[in-house]
Amino acid sequence: MSNMEIYSALQSVPANAKREITAGRLKGKTDINPMWRIKALTEQFGPCGIGWKYVITDKRLEEGAKGEIAAFLDIDLFVKVDGAWSEAIPGTGGSAFVASERNGLYTSDECFKMALTDAISVACKALGMGADVYWQADSTKYDAKSNTQAPTLCASCGKPITGVRRKDKSTYTAGEIIKNSKEKYGAALCWSCCKKRAQEDENHG
Repeated sequence: MSNMEIYSALQSVPANAKREITAGRLKGKTDINPMWRIKALTEQFGPCGIGWKYVITDKRLEEGAKGEIAAFLDIDLFVKVDGAWSEAIPGTGGSAFVASERNGLYTSDECFKMALTDAISVACKALGMGADVYWQADSTKYDAKSNTQAPTLCASCGKPITGVRRKDKSTYTAGEIIKNSKEKYGAALCWSCCKKRAQEDENHG
């Protein structure tokens, strides 16, 4: 197995598993459907408990500002590769137990379940799961401050290939566009050139 095999298999997130966050502190970021992670783990390693598993190592409540209380949960994620279990991959998740809302304090009875989902997400990042989404969302940190990796140029027009957001608010990362265009047209094409090729194929068809 190559060093990047698992990372490469898990880094792209399908459009129907992504949702733009439109409010709050994370406005403009992308939310990934948690069931997609479960599906991706199962596809890569096998069913939960057979090819991958997690162990809850700690859960706790901590007081915050204005009477709020946060729930935190720690897990160790394990995956089986070539018949052998990996070392523990740690993940910490959090969610509000008591939150201060417009009408007063609200107590959630699902805080630890949500914290568990968050913890699995954190652990999965170490495997490269959803990397294209996180890399694009943190473009200032990884792209603007680092010139070690030049953008891929379109084989047709020569322009850098970038992610796009469609009118229906679905998004495609640069990595997804490159991967799909290589599979369909045999070359890395930008979104505009992919649309042109699709139109040409339709006209010739």
